[in-house]
Amino acid sequence: MEEEKKKIKKPLGVARLLPSKCIACGARCQSVCSRKAIEMSESGEPIIDITRCSGCRRCIKICPAEALEIYYTPEQQKLLDEIAKMEAEGAAKAVVAEADEDFEEDALPKGHGEYRGLWVFVEQVDGEPATVAWELLGVGSQLARELNVETAAVIIGDKVENLCQEAIAYGADKVYLIEHPVFRYYRTEPYFRALCDLVRKYKPEIMLVGATGVGRDLAGAVATDLKTGLTADCTGLAVDSDRRLLMQTRPAFGGNIMATIVTEKTWPQMSTVRPHTFRLPEKDTTRKGEIIREVTGIKESELCTKVVEIIQRNSGGVDVASADIIISGGRGMQHPDNFKILQELADELGGVVACSRAAVDSGWMPAERQVGQTGKTVRPKIYFACGISGAIQHLVGMQNSDIIIAINRDKHAPIFEVAHYGLVGDLFKIVPSLTKQIKELRAKSKA
Repeated sequence: MEEEKKKIKKPLGVARLLPSKCIACGARCQSVCSRKAIEMSESGEPIIDITRCSGCRRCIKICPAEALEIYYTPEQQKLLDEIAKMEAEGAAKAVVAEADEDFEEDALPKGHGEYRGLWVFVEQVDGEPATVAWELLGVGSQLARELNVETAAVIIGDKVENLCQEAIAYGADKVYLIEHPVFRYYRTEPYFRALCDLVRKYKPEIMLVGATGVGRDLAGAVATDLKTGLTADCTGLAVDSDRRLLMQTRPAFGGNIMATIVTEKTWPQMSTVRPHTFRLPEKDTTRKGEIIREVTGIKESELCTKVVEIIQRNSGGVDVASADIIISGGRGMQHPDNFKILQELADELGGVVACSRAAVDSGWMPAERQVGQTGKTVRPKIYFACGISGAIQHLVGMQNSDIIIAINRDKHAPIFEVAHYGLVGDLFKIVPSLTKQIKELRAKSKA
């Protein structure tokens, strides 16, 4: 009788860092490693213990910069060569690539199977949607595809059905719509009760809300009522598709580090996300989707608050968050009068002047111009960082700009690590020179 052919376990390899690609995103890779094979260096890069690594590839899937890869140790490569030789000779009955046994520990807690789908709350005021909702539908659709689920929008208001098709055009597969006069103006109680009723009925596994004044208020109330986790003011989102966990990245410890947070045992997993953190998706008016109309039993007489009058505040200020070109100044500007040279450059480029927290704390610029963790999150086409060192608190507010131009006399300033173009020198000479050259170029183009 023919001798039974033996079964061989194929090595899975181990993870390895590609240092040139790592962006120190906030230890996402470490957060998904069940074997505790990853520690973080002081610079925020992973240090991998290959004696613990099982080759599960979770860290590779979660890495937003493709800075990790699988490689085989010399011992594993030797075994692979033997397997290839045996397969060629027909001597191996089966080559088995098995996941590490510890994965059993990562099984989804009981009850998660009931929850499926990704929801985005569409904030609106007088029927005008908040742009952050469409930004979240864009990133939400990408995450939903990785989880193989639908993306849904939730719209609550009075006479807001027109927003349904717009939500579908921005990526929603279906829309849950609740219309009633009780939702004419935003109030915490009716909105959170309606949203909680929807969640309990349809059970989404992820819900994203814009980190606006309304969004922060609503999300906190909903998470409290549903007894689930909520990560506020996120600046990065990803999913671990194996465990179906939302990886929520936000500044922590005063903005000195970026932390990646997961909600492992309660659903839905909830996040509020800053406006302009993600790119606005392309609008596709040809998309089709389903509209699910729901009714509410909430009555005006039950509510504790009444809207007596709406007073529109006209600040007359500059909308930094929506600007395409931003010229921002920091501590290096030295005096409030020096911001005039930034304004001159902004006038030539059709941009606006912003600042770092240091400039606000010094009383040089108003708080509404501040970019950063405690200010605005911006995503302009061009961002000039003038005299800004580049602390993480500032970077989280502008690092997604299309083009970042840094001007600083300190060649070792952290801002140069994220800048596309860097100018080392005296900003009080460089900025006026740029303004002068732009004026000359514009004059020539008109001639």
